[in-house]
Amino acid sequence: MPALLDQSALIDLADRLVGAARRAGADQADALAVRSVSLSVDVRDGAVEESQRSEGDDLGLRVLVGHRQAVVSTNDLKGESFDALAERAVAMARAAPEDRFAGLADAALLARTLPALDLIDPDMPEVDVLEKRAREAEEAGLAVKGVTKSGGASASAGVGGMVLVTSHGFHGATLASHHAIAMTAIAGDGTGMERDYDFTSTLHAADMESAATIGQRAGERAVKRLNPRKVTTRRVPIVYDTRVAGSLVGHLASAINGASIARKTSFLREKLGQKIFAAGIDIIDDPLRPRGLRSRPFDAEGVAGQKRKLIEDGVLKTWLLDCATARELELATTGHAQRGVSSTPSPGASNLHMAPGDKTPDQLIADIEDGFFVTDMIGMGVNLVTGDYSRGASGFWIENGECTFPVSEVTIAGHLFDIFASITPANNLSFRYGTNAPTLRVEGMTVAGH
Repeated sequence: MPALLDQSALIDLADRLVGAARRAGADQADALAVRSVSLSVDVRDGAVEESQRSEGDDLGLRVLVGHRQAVVSTNDLKGESFDALAERAVAMARAAPEDRFAGLADAALLARTLPALDLIDPDMPEVDVLEKRAREAEEAGLAVKGVTKSGGASASAGVGGMVLVTSHGFHGATLASHHAIAMTAIAGDGTGMERDYDFTSTLHAADMESAATIGQRAGERAVKRLNPRKVTTRRVPIVYDTRVAGSLVGHLASAINGASIARKTSFLREKLGQKIFAAGIDIIDDPLRPRGLRSRPFDAEGVAGQKRKLIEDGVLKTWLLDCATARELELATTGHAQRGVSSTPSPGASNLHMAPGDKTPDQLIADIEDGFFVTDMIGMGVNLVTGDYSRGASGFWIENGECTFPVSEVTIAGHLFDIFASITPANNLSFRYGTNAPTLRVEGMTVAGH
């Protein structure tokens, strides 16, 4: 494990690659090194189905000649081909079309100090520990009355991170561990079978829910879905369970991505500074949250991370921007650049969440005479150009303030303008995913049944 945490060799390689690019004629350059190590075990019916380990370090080089840029990548960790790689990249850039928005980040925006975010668990489990976790999850799921089969259980752990070196003096490295347990349970028999799942994913093993809890919850969820009924098409309040509520926050993040705004392909492109949620609603992006699944001290251009309210008191306050989209929109980057070794930077969110409200989930549904509690969703029927929303869903029907019977194979539809404007959050926010939200109630959506 200590060798994995030492990124000094990667920093040296990235520095050498940037130097080679400058010697080859690049006006500016940056090099990205990505480290990924993972170990996983899959179990089904008490037997190990697959055990897998992967490990790799990859390098990417971006060069700029004026406002022309090119990206190349390599897994040469000895640096023997760096000069030839840099010369090829510079030749590619000279032949590329000009992009007047391309360029490195303003030096004044670069991260100077890197905050301690507690992203590394120094104890990586061996394969026998992962196997034990997966077996415990499966056994707990199968022990639930009504569960007839296992859809499999898994446990994994690993380390991932990046090094960034730029020709204008930035040297930065970030690394995070990860641990996960998952289980899928199947209840019922024949054509009446239903399945459901649960998982836990954290940076530190100590923060995970127990394997037994994950398996038991997966089994209980599968059993609750047995004997679903059909409903007729109608317009009712929809309540999103916490495990699907974050999808609405994710749709917002996609719609305010600077690349979509610059291309004019977002239904929110004219809404900056306007109220699009109800008063009191805050949505926050925080790359500096300790132990956050997407935490990072700097973005893929070296810009310092900063906690930001994307929505404040219902008002859209900012786009998600990297340097290029910010220049195109005549704004300043928000430090949201993401990048792989073979791509140029583009905007993307970090740790996203909607702030909780003051009602319990039970209070949110207490006055609903006829409604739908959504626990699972399928499909990606969201048009971010128009804001039209239509997704497959399953869950439980609400009658007189209580969930009464399972429902499957329905579609819920509406428009994101209306959905955002009518959201009421519950008070049960927890940070289990990269994008999190409490239980959410949305008024007046269409449930398309039979």
